[in-house]
Amino acid sequence: MSEQGGAHDQDVGHEHTEDRSGEPFVNEIEVRGLIVGAFQENCWVIGNRRTSEAICIDPGEQADDILHMASEMGVTIKMIANSHAHLDHVLGVRGVQSADNASFLLHEADLDVLQGAAESAARFGMQVEQPPDPDHYIEDEQQVEVDGVALHVIHTPGHTRGSVCFYGHGVLFSGDTLFRNSIGRTDLPGGDFAQEMSSIVDKLLMLPDETIVLPGHMDQTTLGAERVQNPFILQTLQQRGMEPGERRTPGGLILPN
Repeated sequence: MSEQGGAHDQDVGHEHTEDRSGEPFVNEIEVRGLIVGAFQENCWVIGNRRTSEAICIDPGEQADDILHMASEMGVTIKMIANSHAHLDHVLGVRGVQSADNASFLLHEADLDVLQGAAESAARFGMQVEQPPDPDHYIEDEQQVEVDGVALHVIHTPGHTRGSVCFYGHGVLFSGDTLFRNSIGRTDLPGGDFAQEMSSIVDKLLMLPDETIVLPGHMDQTTLGAERVQNPFILQTLQQRGMEPGERRTPGGLILPN
């Protein structure tokens, strides 16, 4: 689920690269988002317009709408990569997967959460089909990729034990770990506030400040903005005796800004 304490899409941006002849491919990488379901969850599709392959992040519901968005982008979803397995992020997995036999990836520590999705939905009065089990498990520092799109896996436990973020092409898909001016809730089973803050400060804040953050709920932001205005981050930095612009590894090494 989302924050601590009608679908429409969001066109985030593009990346310009060159082919072997040196001619630029305009808009080779494209990212779009769709707000889906009763929980207003952000589903993201990152695709390569040259190769026509894409990765779908967190198809929460409305699989047909997600597939339509991918079609408008000119890409086919070849992989589903989930940040975690709360029901508002997984109820569209089966529909997206069945369209083009996309592989489904999840951290193994969230398997029990996934397998309880239909039961969790019933507590909200929702009758849904149980999502499929993952085809593959993902791990920290692994790279997941389709042709022309590669994302680095960052294990960020705290919201759930198996929460991950995906980083690549100047974008961080932060799931429910980091939001604009907030963080993911940690009061559900598997949640741990101290662990979540360590995930954010010791891992995510090591990335460049200009990194665009595309969260699982609410508006996009940047790591630089969150470093200086997110109250949870500022409180943790203060408790550690760190300045907002300071980067320090878990071992205490201070990195240059």
